[in-house]
Amino acid sequence: VQLQASGGGLVQTGGSLRLSCTRSGRTSSGTTLAWFRQAPGKEREFVAAIFRFTNTYYADSVKGRFTISRNNAKTTVYLQMNNLKPEDAALYYCAASETLILSSMYGSDNYKYWGQGTLVTVSS
Repeated sequence: VQLQASGGGLVQTGGSLRLSCTRSGRTSSGTTLAWFRQAPGKEREFVAAIFRFTNTYYADSVKGRFTISRNNAKTTVYLQMNNLKPEDAALYYCAASETLILSSMYGSDNYKYWGQGTLVTVSS
């Protein structure tokens, strides 16, 4: 499984961006796709996930502003980010795992496959 993330860029506070993560390789119905982010000097943190291609989950800090979705072919996962804040600035990574249980979804160590990251910068 390979993941390719794109869509990052520079945006003003209050602006929007849409990140994309294209997945190639084998498909498993149990796959969970997620977005994590890491700001300089901070640990990587969970942002959002689609658990086993169905239910969506969000970090409290992005609820109501970010939306995770996928295409019908299950090859691409998107992260629509609205009302961006300076604290959202980070390197955003997409991740995938074929064997997660729900309680493991929030931990980055539980994901086997990672994209290369795409940088989001938010100017104040």
